[in-house]
Amino acid sequence: MPTCRRAEADACILLDTHHCGVKKLFQACEQLTHSRASFVAQEKRRLTNKIGTELTVHAPIEEEIFHAALDRAIKKADLFDAAEVEHASAMDRIVQIQEAAERESEFVVKARAASGSGLVAMREQVAARKV
Repeated sequence: MPTCRRAEADACILLDTHHCGVKKLFQACEQLTHSRASFVAQEKRRLTNKIGTELTVHAPIEEEIFHAALDRAIKKADLFDAAEVEHASAMDRIVQIQEAAERESEFVVKARAASGSGLVAMREQVAARKV
């Protein structure tokens, strides 16, 4: 589990720092889930693209360099299975978030086009119900 602490930079510290950075991006994306701001879909797309880029760079580095070197030193074939599953699951999650943000964005565009100025009246109805 990442510690997010700084020490003398070695491969573990570099990977740990990167894990912390990606975790923060995921947290920022999760926080947007609860926001009603107009920029949410666009910001989710930006964050998921950033996470996707980070993981696309990070996963091969960790697996091909770090895991390979440790695997040769430790001689345990299944030692890094959990990390590989975690990387695959993170990439799947990115795809799901990107698809949801895209659907949400398309929905908003269609709703605005179909409803026109009726959305203002609907906002008032929605606000009245939430009270």
